[in-house]
Amino acid sequence: MNYLAHLYFAKPTADSHFGNLLGDFGGHRHVVQLSEPVKNALSNHYLIDKFTDAHPIVKEAKQYFSPTRRRFAGVAIDVVFDHFLIMHWQRFSDQPLSDFKRNSFGLLNQRLAHMPPRMQRVVTSITKHDWFKDYETINGVGAALDNIADRIRFANQFTGAAEDIKRHYNQLDAAFLAFFPELIAHVKEFNTERT
Repeated sequence: MNYLAHLYFAKPTADSHFGNLLGDFGGHRHVVQLSEPVKNALSNHYLIDKFTDAHPIVKEAKQYFSPTRRRFAGVAIDVVFDHFLIMHWQRFSDQPLSDFKRNSFGLLNQRLAHMPPRMQRVVTSITKHDWFKDYETINGVGAALDNIADRIRFANQFTGAAEDIKRHYNQLDAAFLAFFPELIAHVKEFNTERT
C-alpha cells in the first residue's frame, strides 16, 4: 500500500504516523534508536505490506498492466489503491478526508526532526503540497507514477502506467473494494499497535 493507506492504518499519534511511514524509508536500519510505539507502528507497516503483496486479489490485479510495465505493477497498484481509498473514503472512515489529512500532516510534522533525511524531504513535500490531492484523479496518479519511473535507476518502460489504469479502471476499483476490507480485518486481528 502507499502513503495514504499507511496513514489510514496509523493510530492518531505522532509516533504511530512516523512509524507507519518509516517502512518506506529503510525502517529496519533505524530500529535501534526508535521508541517502542514507533517500532510497533513500523511492524504495522510491514504487516500491511506483506499481506498486500501476497494477496491473490492484488496478484491478479497486476495482470491488468501491460507486459512492458508488469515488473512495476505492484508500485502502480499501491498508488492507484490510494486513489480508490480517496474515492471511497466515506465507506471506510467517519472522519472527512480533509480533516484526516490536516491531522495526519500535523502529526507527521511533529516527528520531522527524527526522520531520516530522505523521509524528511518526502514528508515535507507531502504535507506542503498535499500529494493526496493529486491522487484524486487518474491524471494525477499517472503523473506520480511517471515521476517514480523517472527515479528508477535503470532503463524501464514504466512510464504511461495511467493508460493501463484507465483501460482497466472498473476492474481495479472492484479489486480494491474486495481487498481493502480484508486488509482492515487483518490489521485489526494482529493489532501490532495495541496500547
